[in-house]
Amino acid sequence: MKISLIVAMANNRVIGLNNKMPWHLSADLKKFKKITMGSPIIMGRKTFESLKKALPNRTNIIITRSKNYNAENCIVVNSLHKALLAAKDDSKPYILGGAQIYKQAIKFADRLDITFVHHEFEADAFFPEIDLNIWKEISRQDFKADTKNKYDYSFVSFERK
Repeated sequence: MKISLIVAMANNRVIGLNNKMPWHLSADLKKFKKITMGSPIIMGRKTFESLKKALPNRTNIIITRSKNYNAENCIVVNSLHKALLAAKDDSKPYILGGAQIYKQAIKFADRLDITFVHHEFEADAFFPEIDLNIWKEISRQDFKADTKNKYDYSFVSFERK
């Protein structure tokens, strides 16, 4: 199993404010859909609730401490370990966050697929520091802002060294 974290984050490692992303980049949403389609996606309850419903054509796995939490078309578990067990039949699950889940998962993930939004935002949720002694950049595409993407951004992938 090759575990990947997928995230969009700002220059100041911001990933959210009030359980929402503080930006909208059409290109990032398209990339996210293309990369995760057909794969299990693992997320915390707050991240799931920000999506409003299960994402189609993916096994949606939600991690929550709540014993009675239910979500239509989703698998609900109470730990990251159990989420990975629920995705064991797939070789490439994606972890979508939020901040607490990323903090746990970055310790053993194999890959990071990051959209860097070249701007700084106010936030209450942050991605962990990326230690370049552990992670090696393997690809990068840089883009300028346009009519559908308000900010300059980069698609960058890292693999564990």
